[in-house]
Amino acid sequence: MRVSVLGSGSRGNAILVVAGHTRLLVDAGFSGRDLARRLDAVGVDADEVDGVVITHDHGDHTKGMGVFARRHGTPLHMTRPTREACAKLLRGGEEVHEYRPGRVFHVGDVRVEPFITVHDAVDPVGVALVDECTGHRLGVATDLGRPTAQIRHALGACDLLILEANHDEVLLHTSPYPVSVKRRIASSHGHLSNQAAARFAVDLLHPRLAGVILAHLSDACNRPELAREVVAEALSRAGWTGYLAVADQDEPTRLLEPDRLRARNGPGQLSFL
Repeated sequence: MRVSVLGSGSRGNAILVVAGHTRLLVDAGFSGRDLARRLDAVGVDADEVDGVVITHDHGDHTKGMGVFARRHGTPLHMTRPTREACAKLLRGGEEVHEYRPGRVFHVGDVRVEPFITVHDAVDPVGVALVDECTGHRLGVATDLGRPTAQIRHALGACDLLILEANHDEVLLHTSPYPVSVKRRIASSHGHLSNQAAARFAVDLLHPRLAGVILAHLSDACNRPELAREVVAEALSRAGWTGYLAVADQDEPTRLLEPDRLRARNGPGQLSFL
């Protein structure tokens, strides 16, 4: 398995997963042209993408899905309520497959395990993606008001995690947002703060976790160095010395491979075990 966060933040989100002969996108929150540019930057032709899994209806996750699907003949996968909420982005000629949270489906060599999340969208889900060739497991939870037992279970055995660290609590409090928006972001149906992300990341530690990528940082209420510092400190106290990075809004991460990250970190990756 190889993974690149093509971009993540308030202005758009998309993740590329390469497993066996399959290339899969999770979300398509950039224009069709920009998605193709970002894919090209990591060596993937947009026409080679085998499917797009949409996690929820917000525009920063769906903006380019219709154009991309029509332009490249790429199947879309989403829940029925999300499809209905995104009707204006679709013209009817796209190949759309509906899935239900809790029911596994496959896109080529990737097993997709969607699970219900807590967020202020019509039908929000997170996903765990398993490379059927290697068994590697990726967990994606980028819009998450609060962790639940079900979410912890779904993400508890991943080789790689892409986890929201949306805002710094002080920066959110002092931001120019209206009070109603601040309350929504900080609510149990909003987004995880750096501190909440740090606690959740520690909860998800296990011996095979090779890397954590922090994602969906707010432009107005967070800074990459703040997010990384808070989460790194918590993981370090827990004895974890694995790969930690912050996804950028404007450029893709390099393609990350769990085994290479694990080899880079060595046997002391989870030193207390």
